[in-house]
Amino acid sequence: MSETVKVIDLVNALQLEIITGDEEALQREIKISDISRPGLELTGYFTYYSYNRIQLFGSKEITFAQRMLPEERLMVMRRMCAPEIPAFVISRGLEVPKELIQAGDEAGIPVLRSSVSTSRLLGQLSSFLDSKLAVRESIHGVLVDVYGLGVLIQGSSGIGKSETALELIKRGHRLIADDRVDVYKQDDLTLIGEPPKILEHLIEIRGIGIIDVMNLFGASAVRGSMQVQLAVYLEAWEKDKQYDRLGSENATVEIGDVAIPQIRIPVKTGRNVAIIIEVAAMNFRAKTMGFDATKKFEERLSLLIAENSGK
Repeated sequence: MSETVKVIDLVNALQLEIITGDEEALQREIKISDISRPGLELTGYFTYYSYNRIQLFGSKEITFAQRMLPEERLMVMRRMCAPEIPAFVISRGLEVPKELIQAGDEAGIPVLRSSVSTSRLLGQLSSFLDSKLAVRESIHGVLVDVYGLGVLIQGSSGIGKSETALELIKRGHRLIADDRVDVYKQDDLTLIGEPPKILEHLIEIRGIGIIDVMNLFGASAVRGSMQVQLAVYLEAWEKDKQYDRLGSENATVEIGDVAIPQIRIPVKTGRNVAIIIEVAAMNFRAKTMGFDATKKFEERLSLLIAENSGK
């Protein structure tokens, strides 16, 4: 599922100035994240006009429009005000053509303005709409920011995911979501996780109930969203099972069509899982920077074998 985005949401998020548009106009829905720069349309060419996108006017569009005759400008602006258009946005604090304001008022389409440069505003619009309109998937687990790394803790019910997250929070790390994590793709390689609105800042601990992490530990103990970079799967310790002891397994788990590196941690009495996850996060960060303790051990082992075989 994806969120519904209305023009007023865009106004509030990007602090846009409302040039024209009543409350009803600001409730218009934005259904696509693509942004259109109406260049050819100003010349009267509407064959490939993107009727369902936000129309962004920069210096080029405004300058061209200013060179048109007033009646010609009004005719083009009226034609641009298709029923599906969510809004018109003007960048750089440029003067808005009065014909666009008139056409917008007639069609009930809001005209907005920003002081931000056109290219930067285009990026802000696309980034906000991409995140809000992306298809979301709910997964079971706990998402925690550990040393700036988004760690998704998963495992069977009752294994201790929330208790581990609580210990991590006490150690100075930050909670993103407990029990259920809503994830969406920012791009082909990036997965973002965030809490459902109803569970924001909350964590459930068996025997205590639901606690408000922000209220107990402060604003620095929570975070609104985070890239999922490492998945940790907690599993019950089995005496006869063989576990990875060198860290040479490069396992991944596919979440939301994105492959996320995964490590499996056996849980048993006496193991401090929170500390193990801390070290796992630090070790993962070191590996991404080129420092791999497993490779170093294997190199030393190969060197030792070569020395012994040469004797």
